[in-house]
Amino acid sequence: MIRSAVYNACRMAIRHIKVFSFYPWRAADRHPTGVRWRLYMLALLVLPWLASCDGRAWNNPYPASQDKANILYSAFSGRPKHLDPVRSYSSDEYLFIGQIYEPPLQYHYLKRPYRLEPLTADGMPRVVYLDSKGRVTTRDKAAFTRYIIRIRKGIRYQPHPALAVDEKGRPRYLGLNEAHLKRIRTLADFKYQGTRELVAADYVYQIKRIAHPRLQSPIYSLMADYIVGLRDYARRLRQIDRKLVANKGREAWLDLTRYPLRGVKLIDRYTYAILIKGRYPQFLYWLAMPFFAPVPPEAERFYMQPGMKERNLTLDWYPIGTGAYMLTVNDPNRRMVLERNPNYHEDRYPRHGMPGDRERGLLRDAGKRIPFIDKAVYSLEKETIPYWNKFLQGYYDASGISSDNFDQAIQFTTTGDVRLTDDMRRKGIRLVTAVQATTIYMGFNMKDPVVGGYGERARKLRQAISIAVDYEEYISIFANGRGVAAQSPIPPGIFGHRQGRAGINPVVYRWVNGRPRRRSIAEAKRLLAEAGYPGGRDARTGKPLLIHLDVRGGGPGDKAYWDWLRKQFRKIDLELVIRNTDYNRFREKMRKGNAQLFVWGWNADYPDPENFLFLLYGPNGKVDHGGENVANYANPEYDRLFERMKAMPNGPARQRIIDRMLAILRHDAPWLFGFHPRSFTLFHRWYHNVSPNLMAHNTLKYRRIDPLSRAQARQAWNRPVLWPVWLLLGLFVISLIPAIVVWRRRETRPMKEVD
Repeated sequence: MIRSAVYNACRMAIRHIKVFSFYPWRAADRHPTGVRWRLYMLALLVLPWLASCDGRAWNNPYPASQDKANILYSAFSGRPKHLDPVRSYSSDEYLFIGQIYEPPLQYHYLKRPYRLEPLTADGMPRVVYLDSKGRVTTRDKAAFTRYIIRIRKGIRYQPHPALAVDEKGRPRYLGLNEAHLKRIRTLADFKYQGTRELVAADYVYQIKRIAHPRLQSPIYSLMADYIVGLRDYARRLRQIDRKLVANKGREAWLDLTRYPLRGVKLIDRYTYAILIKGRYPQFLYWLAMPFFAPVPPEAERFYMQPGMKERNLTLDWYPIGTGAYMLTVNDPNRRMVLERNPNYHEDRYPRHGMPGDRERGLLRDAGKRIPFIDKAVYSLEKETIPYWNKFLQGYYDASGISSDNFDQAIQFTTTGDVRLTDDMRRKGIRLVTAVQATTIYMGFNMKDPVVGGYGERARKLRQAISIAVDYEEYISIFANGRGVAAQSPIPPGIFGHRQGRAGINPVVYRWVNGRPRRRSIAEAKRLLAEAGYPGGRDARTGKPLLIHLDVRGGGPGDKAYWDWLRKQFRKIDLELVIRNTDYNRFREKMRKGNAQLFVWGWNADYPDPENFLFLLYGPNGKVDHGGENVANYANPEYDRLFERMKAMPNGPARQRIIDRMLAILRHDAPWLFGFHPRSFTLFHRWYHNVSPNLMAHNTLKYRRIDPLSRAQARQAWNRPVLWPVWLLLGLFVISLIPAIVVWRRRETRPMKEVD
């Protein structure tokens, strides 16, 4: 009430300023131009100040109607390429589709180690082991594994025109042509929206889509090795699709419901089964990924109509799911908006977590229905500085920390601990850190005649380089301390990773005073001499040894990193030659095994050591098999141990095998194990229920915002600095005095008589 009165008074003041400033000077002969100009400028200075009398910050980029709305504000830096769950395999895409699509399983939001639990499934999948003739058998004798999944009843899809039906139950939007789509630009332009219940057949349909010849799913080759009949199914679909396209064109719908897949069976309306070759316990993790989320056949048929693709009306642009949110705005040049799905099923915030979660406030909403947030608005921010400034002003709810603003946010104590700066703490900002399930490594091409091979000469050369390249220094200089030097391919938080003395790489480190310490350069030089390169020269030829590092797409900003790398090699008298190529040329070198040394990385698909140790499994070699073993490492003992380990349940027996495998890798040194990045994320005090979960993709539904606290902070942090305005106002008033004096003299001067 008071605020409205003040606002109205300001509006009246603005009106009077307008009248006073402009109306009396219409007759230029009565008032000098200098006075008129100065009063115009005075009005221009005062008007913006008076216009802000409603109490809103001048720099608020959002509409006034959203000031206290239950909306999360975040940003994205580039257009997601795929929003179709069978094609998407990128974290920036999962930011959106993870909230929209629901596979049968999910990760518990709070429990660690990561634990799977049902999402749409009515319990964990029932696992049945079968022999080669399809008879039930024991786990050890299994030739096949069947996963039987029953989904919950009553789950419904988000509103969508593909599911809209008329009074007779017929689809409203089939048989469309250009005339029907004349005024259609976005999905919201369709008048009718519909929904239906989720059924098991939708999951079966999505699994078939992995083999769709037009979609090129990134997991097809892997799943074809496991899902019974998938490779033959893909071959059959290619033949059918060629005929279909020849007769009806590329937009013809390939109806997968007409073609059964042997390894996937629909049992009843709510139950389906997947048949896997042999034993592959990691398959359960795949059932928590969007690749295995349901897609209704009606949606694909709807989007395949003529004219849809030209309007970006595709599953890649407008997904459809049963998740807590739906994508309502897809404008990748400006913003993307997720809104609460009005049809979302019963779902509750976890009642239990880890020790300390209650004290951290993570169980304050235990048992409450989710989601809490009504809408999430993601704005395009290509540069880090604008994003950072808007975060500090309260216009984004969370932010990462770039190198440009690291010192403004973070400081290190004398003991090396990380803490927020005083300015951040005064704002109530919280820092949440987590070691990512990622390994960045430098790999040797084991097929290279100099650094590759399994003899002592090449092995000791690799070991010497492993000691010389100081990743602790790299983390300090180039990552602002945001990382952990790796001791093996397995990152912290994944079974098989050992902490402390038992987990160090003894080839590169010693255990000193309760912590690992990198071995000395003298030891590295000794290994280099034993390898036949004393002083960095080949003892047989006397020529200096050159090591070639292949990199891709480096720019001017990478020069400091390359200079640092050269310095690391010079410590042991080796010369590093950096060969920079474009991305396609680099990939070709890796495929053909023409690189010598390279930098690579791997993000965990799921929290299992198999997902990292397979990167060094011989049959996954890049050159010979086209796999992800980019170093082309092949050690028969390691391969045998891997085959035993990969299907074992977690436990002491599995840990012993992993320990032996890691000892082999450390001795052979096919990688410089590099580092595991540590994420630093800042959250404002009004952002609640933040628990880093590196495996889950559907975390938005657990988060909660306090809009009132945010509105108060924005107002307090964005008060305009008015003293410069008042100073300029005073100067203008002073500048008016001489002109007014002249004008008054002119007005009071007696008129001369005219003869």
